[in-house]
Amino acid sequence: AFESDFDELDCSDPLAMSGRCDLHRGLRIEISQHPHSMRKVANIVIGLQRLQKFRHAEKVSRSTEFTEHELLNIILESVVEETVVMRLSCDSPVTYSKQDKELQCTVCDNLQKRLVHSEGDPYLLAVTLKGGNQSQSVRMNLSTYASPSCNSTKGQPVCLGIAKSNLYLSCTESDSGSPHLSLEVKELKMIRGEDGLKRFLFLRSVKGGSVNTFESARFPGWFISTATEDYQPVEMCAEADTSRQRVFTLLP
Repeated sequence: AFESDFDELDCSDPLAMSGRCDLHRGLRIEISQHPHSMRKVANIVIGLQRLQKFRHAEKVSRSTEFTEHELLNIILESVVEETVVMRLSCDSPVTYSKQDKELQCTVCDNLQKRLVHSEGDPYLLAVTLKGGNQSQSVRMNLSTYASPSCNSTKGQPVCLGIAKSNLYLSCTESDSGSPHLSLEVKELKMIRGEDGLKRFLFLRSVKGGSVNTFESARFPGWFISTATEDYQPVEMCAEADTSRQRVFTLLP
């Protein structure tokens, strides 16, 4: 509740008991019984102060009513809040900072094929492993990166590397002009847009807690994928390509 310094408030009638007072003929202020935020209370106090100024002006001019223009100014000046929208510029080089969060897992596609790596090969293969052979699947490290606030993304930026190595998946342009997935030796910490390291970044999107897709940050619309057949290289595919598997499950 608050008090007003108005000398002419007529609150002697029974309506005052319900929180309503007649300020002036044709104008009434009503105090709601519902709690208000401090911002709303401040707006009410400011409004009352400005109403008081108009009351003093009324005594001088001997006017008996507020004009519509005066009432409109009271509403706009006292109640309407100003919102300032700041647009961030992305003209400066974009920087992705590596976070402490890192996930080590085994990657399995939608057909239960797992990723394997033969020493010396610059690529991964997707293979159906059964029984004791599942230990042949590679363990992957997913390193998370903070995306710039001015750069809207479709998922969490991550780098995918083979555990206990400095081999990372990278997406580059092939001789034919299409995005190509391969393994590269690299030490990754901070990634800047101008240093060419964006090829190591993938946007991880998670649905239902276990359905993962990895979209290239350098080539939007292209995803890490596997073929239907066994022992085929893990490659990139366009979003519209339904012949390849681009949904993965991460196993601990």
